[in-house]
Amino acid sequence: MKHGEPWPGIIGKYGQYLPVTKEMPVVTLLEGNTPLVCAQRLARQVGLRAELFIKNDALNPTGSFKDRGMTLMVSKALEEHAIGVICPSLGNASASAAAYAARAGLKCFALAPEEVVITGQMAQTQVHGAHVFAIRGSYDDCTAIAQEIAADDRLVLVNSLNPYAMHGQKTAAFEICDQLGQPPTYVALPVGDGGNITALWQGFKEYAKNRLPRMLGFQGTGAAPLIDGQPIAKPQTLATAIRIGRPSNWQGALDAVEESGGLMEKVTDDEIVAAYQLVAGLEGIFLDPSGASALAGLVKLSRQGFFKPGENVGLLATGHGLKDGYRAAIAQPSTVVYVENAKEVRRALKNLR
Repeated sequence: MKHGEPWPGIIGKYGQYLPVTKEMPVVTLLEGNTPLVCAQRLARQVGLRAELFIKNDALNPTGSFKDRGMTLMVSKALEEHAIGVICPSLGNASASAAAYAARAGLKCFALAPEEVVITGQMAQTQVHGAHVFAIRGSYDDCTAIAQEIAADDRLVLVNSLNPYAMHGQKTAAFEICDQLGQPPTYVALPVGDGGNITALWQGFKEYAKNRLPRMLGFQGTGAAPLIDGQPIAKPQTLATAIRIGRPSNWQGALDAVEESGGLMEKVTDDEIVAAYQLVAGLEGIFLDPSGASALAGLVKLSRQGFFKPGENVGLLATGHGLKDGYRAAIAQPSTVVYVENAKEVRRALKNLR
């Protein structure tokens, strides 16, 4: 890619670091190239002495970081002449799978816990034409069923168990290095199945020229198997995208934290909601609760004096707030004023100033 040329998607940009062949058809929605926003007001508000940058992967084509892995997984599925793809999901992965499968002309089958389907979090997946199965069970049950079906029916499993997923996801680390000129001191992100933190750490190790960041991972208090050290049968957290009790990339996530000298921390639902509102109100960035969980963790660490002046932190915003509009509505205090005419608007404005 030459200077001034249009963005080609992550395969076109970083193909030399990815397991691609000349024969592989590239299925892309021009994912990647997401902005890295300096969040000065937010950092000051929470007393973060380090400089804060938000890598807004919510601005990928389907609204989450999942598009990075999906472009490669679906391209490989097409190269391998698969008849379709199958995806266990809590919403983000299946939306991405459905969009890229539609682009490739492949069938897409998505499995999600029944409660996720009922609350409308699979609507985007359905719009792209995927067939959705509501499973009476957990996300882990969906994963087990998807693995079994994929093995028997010439369908490609497209989640973090597919090795191509992390090859795509690691490109977020490449972009952060390119945008900052070097890796940040810390990288913070939410952790569900452990694939993204594993992928980013691998990406920094492959791409960084000088130093490596310390990886900071955050899980919801009721869904923190990696921190508790054991699977959780019924994980609970407001951040549905990381409500996973048996992470697929358990060891990879732990290795990323240990090798980098980082840490993993729990955050409560109340802390997630507070962070969710802060970043939207101070920086104009609308995160889903999972992305906000990483910010909640940074706020907690900041109050403990963890960060030092001269350091910087890259926060990976993994999904858009519109992905979880229902929780946005219940988490945000109402700011609606009901009026009938201009006189009433003027009266209300005086009270609000």
